[in-house]
Amino acid sequence: MEAHFTEWLNLGIRWIHMITGIAWIGASFYFVWLENNLNRSNPREGLSGDLWAIHGGGIYHLEKYKLAPPKMPENLHWFKWEAYFTWLSGVALLLVVYYLNPSLYLIKPGVELAPAMGIAIGLGSMLAGYVIYHVLCDSPLGKRPALLGAVLFVLIIAAAYGFSLIFSGRAAYIHVGAIIGTIMVGNVFFTIMPAQRALVKAIETNTTPDPLLPAKGLLRSRHNNYFTLPVLFIMISNHFPSTYGSQYNWLVLAGIAILAVLVRHYFNTRHDSNKFVWTLPAAALGMICLAYVTSPASRAPAAIPVAAVEQPASTNTAQVETSNEATPTEPVASEAAAPAAGNADFAKVESVIHERCTVCHSVTPSSPMFSAPPAGFMLDTPEQMKAQAAKIHAQTVASQIMPLGNITQMTQDERDLIGSWIAKGAQIN
Repeated sequence: MEAHFTEWLNLGIRWIHMITGIAWIGASFYFVWLENNLNRSNPREGLSGDLWAIHGGGIYHLEKYKLAPPKMPENLHWFKWEAYFTWLSGVALLLVVYYLNPSLYLIKPGVELAPAMGIAIGLGSMLAGYVIYHVLCDSPLGKRPALLGAVLFVLIIAAAYGFSLIFSGRAAYIHVGAIIGTIMVGNVFFTIMPAQRALVKAIETNTTPDPLLPAKGLLRSRHNNYFTLPVLFIMISNHFPSTYGSQYNWLVLAGIAILAVLVRHYFNTRHDSNKFVWTLPAAALGMICLAYVTSPASRAPAAIPVAAVEQPASTNTAQVETSNEATPTEPVASEAAAPAAGNADFAKVESVIHERCTVCHSVTPSSPMFSAPPAGFMLDTPEQMKAQAAKIHAQTVASQIMPLGNITQMTQDERDLIGSWIAKGAQIN
């Protein structure tokens, strides 16, 4: 019952996080688009520009003031709660998924780190990330956007590398996302909202608004806009172990972040010209290159032959959707380097899978952490083992992210045994 309750608690918080995140990111994308598409030719006095739009069967006329209207409207909508609830639900998700079971989900297997220390590092990194970002933005570096962006990128990827040394791959990614998310919500709470409140107060008191504060808020809002696509990737990355499960997962994250920022830059600038249209095919090519360098075949000469395993055409052996993960280890040795694996037979493989895997991946898991097999992935019968051979290879042999946290202590010889069995066609007779 405890595992069942935790699963539904996870689902409820994750759903809230997704809903509020969509609302926040959608508003961010829309207002950047609106700012970029205002008609600024001969605007009405006091206006910076206007825009006509049609949506949902209606026609809208939007106007932006240079600073503020002469009189405040009775109803003024503030965009803030979307950001606050996205961050709060994200922190709650960290607590439920990682901090309730830090030894299993958070700490990298083999790393001697007290769970409390791991949690402290995770929470402290979020605070430190925002403070460093804020100081850099208010420094002279803040007046050089391109250089500031490069410095921030290097610091974030440095954090990803540091996390990868002590946290599981999935936890390392999610904490990078937590740092970025904290920076984003910090921008809203400490910069954007104060600027907006100061603007409204100036109007109400009939004083001249300070133009520097809205400009500063607009800059931070643009920063948030560029952060969104990398954060969205991190939010879905736990379904793709070929990214966080890679030996060089922090470099994979760096590559995807660069591609995401390039794509976002094109959409932010296409109103002006199409000079950045090249970023779209470049991003597509970049993703193909990342798929290649993270593939089992590129990391292990004796990786599974594609034709050796019977599987549905839609199965992706490198990207297995699962709610579990552990930490990558060194790439699996070739078959020639593991003579014991050369004598693999199914009886031994079946014994290993039952001992190491079916404690979770069974119709009735014996592990108290799960009330049902994670992602519906079951290995109770020989037929199921053969049908899921490609996924077993991706998870236990290639990326070695399973068993979760290596809780069942699967050995390298056992991984080699399974790899050899799969390479020979995953026969069960």
